[in-house]
Amino acid sequence: MTKLNYEFHLGIAPISWINDDIPGLGDDTDIKDVLKEMNELGYIATEKGRTFPDEPTELKDLLKKYDIVLASQFVSVMFSRKNLYKQEMEKFKENALFLKDMGCNYVIVCEMGGSTLQDNMETPKKLTEEEWDLLVSNFNKAGKFCEENGLELVIHPHAGTVVEQKEDVDYIMEKTDSRYVNLLFDTGHAFYGNYDPYEQLMNYIDRIKYVHYKDVRSSVLKETRKAGKSFKEEVVTGIFTVPGDGDIDFKPIIKKLMETNYYGWVIVEAEQDPARANPYEYAKKAINYLNQIEQVLLQEIN
Repeated sequence: MTKLNYEFHLGIAPISWINDDIPGLGDDTDIKDVLKEMNELGYIATEKGRTFPDEPTELKDLLKKYDIVLASQFVSVMFSRKNLYKQEMEKFKENALFLKDMGCNYVIVCEMGGSTLQDNMETPKKLTEEEWDLLVSNFNKAGKFCEENGLELVIHPHAGTVVEQKEDVDYIMEKTDSRYVNLLFDTGHAFYGNYDPYEQLMNYIDRIKYVHYKDVRSSVLKETRKAGKSFKEEVVTGIFTVPGDGDIDFKPIIKKLMETNYYGWVIVEAEQDPARANPYEYAKKAINYLNQIEQVLLQEIN
């Protein structure tokens, strides 16, 4: 009989309440109210958003008040830029040490050079061979720095960036050093990049150290792509939602993570317009759905 490890460390990102990629979405929301709602719903962790305090002691005190811990932070870099990578590496190290001071074990890194989010392009730039080599080299260096400081680096493939499509993810995972570089498995961004989420999970199960549960409304995604909308416009239109509210089949994903005794964070995300999708209600829907899947799997295995 297969033993299932179902005690995941479940958190939720603040992006449902206050969007980091699209200033203006949720700007009037007090972060204290966000943390209070997270705690009420049963989530135990979050990630640092743009309206969180930057001073470590202040942030620790705030999180402690609501019994929430910091899982990590999304760290944007431009490691593929020849004229910027040295200063980008220094900024990365500062962020990594901040997370270490906060008691985190993981550093989420995402390449923004040539992205639609950073450079206001319609589609991500196609990197040259030299730029790919530079990106791989700097991911390895950043990962080694993390390892030396008791941290783990996880690359976040992300819509609108140069590591978006299936072939991008496969390339970066093949070329980077598995001793220092691991993968953040984001179900929603995998789907967006034409990578079956379960396939990505199976391909890199040994290097997945951090998980984002995000669902996709495939019909909305199809419509926005047909209309030629940008990634930010797609988000506002509603391509993403919480687990159980879209078209991704989470049951086999959750079962595989259980079977492999995955021990890292599972962070719920739903990049939506909070004015159109009440963050509390969707966060509640997500945790209820995940608890339901857990119970179904336990009944099946027993």
